[in-house]
Amino acid sequence: MHYFVTGATGFIGKRLVKKLLQRQGTVVHFLIRPESGEKVPALREYWEATADRAIPVPGDLTQEKLGVSAGDLEKLEGEVQHVYHLAAVYDLGADEDSQMRVNVEGTRNAVEFARAIGAGHFHHVSSIAAAGLYEGVFREDMFGEAENADHPYFLTKHESEKIVRQEAKLPWTVYRPAMVVGDSRSGEMDKIDGPYYFFKLIQRMRQLLPPWMPAIGLEGGRINIVPVDYVVDALDHIGHQDGIAQRCFHLVDPDGYRVGDVLDIFSRAAHAPRMNLFVNAALFGFIPRGITKGLLAIGPVRRVRNAVMKDLGLPEDILQFVNYPTRFDSREAQARLKGSGIQCPDLKDYAWRLWDYWERHLDPDLHVDRSLRGTVGGKVVLVTGGSSGIGLATAHKFAEAGAKVIICGRDQDKLDEACREAEGRGYAFVAHPVDIADLADCDRFVQQLLADHGGVDVLVNNAGRSIRRAIESSYDRFHDFERTMQLNYFGALRVTMGLLPSMVAKRRGHVVNISSIGVLTNAPRFSAYVASKAALDAWTRCAASEYQDQGITFTTINMPLVRTPMIAPTRIYNNVPTLSPEEAADLVAEACVARPVRIATRLGIAGQVLHALAPRVAQITMNTSFRMFPDSTAAQGEKGGKPQLSPEAVALQQMMRGIHF
Repeated sequence: MHYFVTGATGFIGKRLVKKLLQRQGTVVHFLIRPESGEKVPALREYWEATADRAIPVPGDLTQEKLGVSAGDLEKLEGEVQHVYHLAAVYDLGADEDSQMRVNVEGTRNAVEFARAIGAGHFHHVSSIAAAGLYEGVFREDMFGEAENADHPYFLTKHESEKIVRQEAKLPWTVYRPAMVVGDSRSGEMDKIDGPYYFFKLIQRMRQLLPPWMPAIGLEGGRINIVPVDYVVDALDHIGHQDGIAQRCFHLVDPDGYRVGDVLDIFSRAAHAPRMNLFVNAALFGFIPRGITKGLLAIGPVRRVRNAVMKDLGLPEDILQFVNYPTRFDSREAQARLKGSGIQCPDLKDYAWRLWDYWERHLDPDLHVDRSLRGTVGGKVVLVTGGSSGIGLATAHKFAEAGAKVIICGRDQDKLDEACREAEGRGYAFVAHPVDIADLADCDRFVQQLLADHGGVDVLVNNAGRSIRRAIESSYDRFHDFERTMQLNYFGALRVTMGLLPSMVAKRRGHVVNISSIGVLTNAPRFSAYVASKAALDAWTRCAASEYQDQGITFTTINMPLVRTPMIAPTRIYNNVPTLSPEEAADLVAEACVARPVRIATRLGIAGQVLHALAPRVAQITMNTSFRMFPDSTAAQGEKGGKPQLSPEAVALQQMMRGIHF
């Protein structure tokens, strides 16, 4: 038996051809564009078919009689018993012109082709979209009753089916598959479509929230999902039965699920928070359309909506289908499949396979270069305070990733030592002596950077000064507050503002500010240091809003305690958990690759939440810690000696060992 298949390289068509070729003595002729001829060997290998059983026919769906040559038409005339027309645009986001050209005119050309070669039967694979947004149950014998089919995808599916019904002068059968997802046995899928649009949202929820936390989902209309293997098996089985001419069959899940249930099923498959609480999406239908349009006419509202939709990979029109109103009767199809063993599997049984395949093969983030080398390779990176500690570790990491690294510091000897160390590792630093606390020196340094390098692509404001001293020990040391503010705030601002114009001119740039966990927890004894870092954090939030549309991004790292020379005078820190400079540099790298607004440990965020929700409890907690751990001898103005810790303080140190989350 000879078949002709359009869309044989597509997701459904490729599998249908393989199914047809499993029949004894089958020959499949398949339409393929001339420029796609190189795909044929791989297709035959997938089909496990020889050249005499899988025969390509050059043509074009958008041309009359599929653009098949007169010679090929003559060869095929009287030979083909079944024409399966699957080629179409299955994409809500496709433009209207392409959908009309392919779905409507392409179907007309396929019908003309089938008539020209005298095919025995025309099988048209339509879609449940042909029903439009019909209110109620749509039966297999219904067609003209379709309503609300204004969307291009629904409209073209309806119009293409109308062409088959009215213009085909040979026996025809229409099949309306539901929303087709991956294989229920392997999870294999070829694109993001249907429920897959919400996978990124589910993934984000999993990343942010623990799986036991209940989440709020949308309770909308019923959504009908079928795996591709069920569709192919049903097409093959029904298409070879008698008495199917001028009939239509719904290849759908007889039961189906509500939108909220589908989201919950995939959340469970992803080990994300379960959507146990639902908001009925029908409530949004009470909002007058004029109000919705008015809100979207406001610039900030429209930009936020577009940014969220783009970030989650959702097409423009997806939300209007959340309240999908149509249910589909499939009694005719079920009767034809009875006794064949072919039935639609339950989504709950194979959802995990779909999720696993998407996360391994289709997740858009898989195709984004998120390596540090891909982010900063060949870029100019400035690390202030780069001659030691976090700055030096960061400079090495970025230089190893291929960046042109500039470091600066006050001590020329330390800068020279850092450069020698870099040369020993096979790369080089550009070192500049500068005192960031001296605003005039900052201006000189910035002008030199602009002259020598045209500015920088990444700025890491790392240079800083920390002072651990109680306020009651600082009554006569107001200069502690002045010098921390001068370096940590004014100096960082002077460099940043000096380099921002060149970033704006290039419409790209990233600024990383090394802040402190103390800003989140309001750590006692660090009032001077925390105040200076908090000022920088606040300025950064303002700047990020101002430069959001100019390609300039900012990340604040609320760094936990890091074992650097800065904390060496405080011997108490010898027994508390600290990050190594290399681990701190990893956070800086993450800031440059992912460009989040903020990076903070869970301990820091917990402290911030406690201060926001129960400030009095937070103050008591921090005061207890304040009284438990005294000032260092240096902060007290004493020499030598070792601060004596109470048994409670020692116990707390041991309990907190290794806690950085």
